[in-house]
Amino acid sequence: MHGSCDNKALLWYNVRNMTIEEQTQAIVKALEERKGTDIKVYDVRGKSQLADCFVVATGAAAPHLKALIAETQAAMKALGVASYRTSGDPESGWIVVDYIDIVVHVFSPEARAYYALEKLWA
Repeated sequence: MHGSCDNKALLWYNVRNMTIEEQTQAIVKALEERKGTDIKVYDVRGKSQLADCFVVATGAAAPHLKALIAETQAAMKALGVASYRTSGDPESGWIVVDYIDIVVHVFSPEARAYYALEKLWA
């Protein structure tokens, strides 16, 4: 987990005061601003215990994946929402950012086709 106890308190404070929809809109906007493609939002409330919402996007190559994640994290940080954990590597073609209620998946085109998360949640 990144950050200190103060960041954890900030995370929980803001999650209580921003709706899932507001957080999701900020994430989608950040991904669009960095030219993410095929951005999909899946409301998985009642279907998954992992999160309430998944956001899935595609980037063109490893540097693009890194830029998409950096923009998402910067946008959420500006709103006072810290990520709980970030996993993956741009070179692997899949990066995941966990915001507790929302999980953001950014894929290369090949990794997105291979893992086909949409088939699980659509």
